[in-house]
Amino acid sequence: MKKMMLVLATMMVSVSAFAQETVNATVTTNDRGMVAIAAALAIAISVLGGALAQGKTAATALEGIARNPAASGKLLIPMILGLALIESLVIYALIIALGLK
Repeated sequence: MKKMMLVLATMMVSVSAFAQETVNATVTTNDRGMVAIAAALAIAISVLGGALAQGKTAATALEGIARNPAASGKLLIPMILGLALIESLVIYALIIALGLK
């Protein structure tokens, strides 16, 4: 019953968001500064998250190698693949942020 009430309350609150008029999506000269701030925040947050994730990945892989040196060959390839995927997300954020300008 509590879940149902929560869903109903959420639906009632979100109705007003869908009833608003549409806004012209073009960027005016006054909004250039806000777009630049949004792009900078997007890059900064994605780089921070990527750096933390890469640090955690490397630390975990090195800890695994330290515990079992024979497994270094099995840990190296998945670690590099994980690092590449993490870095690709940061590059996607950079491309989106540059597209905002």
